[in-house]
Amino acid sequence: MAFNEKRRNIAIIAHVDHGKTTLVDAMLKQSHIFRSNEQVAERVLDSNDLERERGITILSKNTAINYKDIKLNIVDTPGHADFGGEVERVLNMVDGVLLLVDAFEGPMPQTKYVLRKALEQKLKPIVVINKIDRPEARVDEVVDEVLELFMELDADDEQLDFPVIYTAAKAGIAKLDMSDQSTNLEPLMETIYKEIPPPEGEFDAPLQMLVTTLEADDYVGKIAIGRIQRGSIKPAQTVALMTSDGIKRAKVAKVFSYNGLNRTETSEAIMGEIVALTGLGEVSIGDTIADIDQPEALPAIRVDEPTLSVTFGVNTSPFAGQEGQFVTSRHIRDRLFKEAQTNVALRVEETDSADVFKVSGRGELHLSILIETMRREGYELQIGKPEVVYKFDGDKKLEPIEQLTVEVPQEFMGTVMESLGWRKAEMQSMNEVAGYMRIQFLIPARGLIGFRSELMTSTKGNGIMNHIFHGYAPYKGDIPGRSRGSLVAFEQGTTTGYGIFNLQDRGTMFIEPGQKVYEGMIVGENARELDIDINPCKQKHASNMRTTASDEAIRLIPPRFLSLEQALEYINDDELVEVTPSAIRLRKAVLDRTVRGRAAKNARK
Repeated sequence: MAFNEKRRNIAIIAHVDHGKTTLVDAMLKQSHIFRSNEQVAERVLDSNDLERERGITILSKNTAINYKDIKLNIVDTPGHADFGGEVERVLNMVDGVLLLVDAFEGPMPQTKYVLRKALEQKLKPIVVINKIDRPEARVDEVVDEVLELFMELDADDEQLDFPVIYTAAKAGIAKLDMSDQSTNLEPLMETIYKEIPPPEGEFDAPLQMLVTTLEADDYVGKIAIGRIQRGSIKPAQTVALMTSDGIKRAKVAKVFSYNGLNRTETSEAIMGEIVALTGLGEVSIGDTIADIDQPEALPAIRVDEPTLSVTFGVNTSPFAGQEGQFVTSRHIRDRLFKEAQTNVALRVEETDSADVFKVSGRGELHLSILIETMRREGYELQIGKPEVVYKFDGDKKLEPIEQLTVEVPQEFMGTVMESLGWRKAEMQSMNEVAGYMRIQFLIPARGLIGFRSELMTSTKGNGIMNHIFHGYAPYKGDIPGRSRGSLVAFEQGTTTGYGIFNLQDRGTMFIEPGQKVYEGMIVGENARELDIDINPCKQKHASNMRTTASDEAIRLIPPRFLSLEQALEYINDDELVEVTPSAIRLRKAVLDRTVRGRAAKNARK
């Protein structure tokens, strides 16, 4: 075995919003990847529009900087457990991790999740306590909490002996000790240089490389990204592509390595380098690119199973085809199967209906990001109610359990505990952090559906929740569903202020005047349990009678507009979310109220 001393491969892992991408920005700037007079947007690696809007990383990103005589390949990973499939893949490419922890919040659920994955792969950790410039930072306590987390995850003695760096990523400074003075990230860079082991392997052995990421390009087709585990690779080289279906010959067109934010074409890449290859044709994540004469496969990537599924169907509402560009089942099918090739935590299955597909993922956010992406690309869809993915052990029904962490001000604790009680949550621990109560629960994944919006309401926007997959456990029994019915439009038309005003006392409206609606569309939430058919398009009849009261200006209560995630959480089994590039609507699965009424009557018999 030999070492590639000129390379270091490292992933930055952390809980969402602890500052990973900001730290990478600072490292790039101080490595002179940008010219000093160049105006650069913050979070340069969050290139996806949704990432910028939500302030989270969804897709892992590769970049590289030079430090002293080495090239440092950096992978920025998602912090949200719903994108854990991304994290698990990229950890195959690196030898060490920067574990970033907020100096105030301390280790959070996703911190635990990604650290467990890193320790399982025996990667060298460096702990970075970030945001030390926060006024409420509690640095020493957080370091102790991180040590406790390592011990809880059964880290070995070598992993427990981790170096600690203190940073303020926004200010671009790092320290080895809190009392040090610093103006740059040099202490962090030096620690990476000394502590992260260089890639180990054989330079002269037959080629081996695992495809860990795929990108699609309209001009060159699929781009396979991964780390060369053994040997070397050149442009125009014939290789063996080892897939789950067997071995086939392929020819590499071009070889790219990473340099700053760019990919640079190279004449040869050797063991330990992270590269992007073009020209391989139909390649999938988990395939091994091997020597044509001595093909040997690497272990395939193992990814945690999906826990939540929804149905994607062709839009069948009266407005179908009016707002989207891609509306047929063929369009939707091709897009979903294309997504499944690069999104390893996603499963797509065909159903008995040619127009409906079952899509399973790691959580509501994972699935809603896909729906939102497709919507922006011009697709029209109708989405069913999210359902958890059950397993069976003989006759025993098992369901996915999540570890939930809730942070709430003390005065709201009783309401939150009561809500989680009927959702079958079991409390594990409780402690106070800076005036907030941090409570941990184990809860069935189905109990979380709809809880986020309820938490925001019951805590007046002060509640914070995070959750990660814990495992499967025996079915916990029924959980009550939504306690209120829907207000359903019974004719097609345009809503009026007069029509809405006369219905406001029935419940909460989801619409405003001047909006087009159709029969079977859900326009509000009933204050009571049952659904009610209403007419929000009613016009005021003209007459020559005038009264002071009737001529007063009508006052409308502002409607409640639902985001995509809120809409998915809200719907019942007999309801769907209609998603188009310009609207998110709720509707009944059966639009005709006569047919719906007959079905409801039969169900009550």
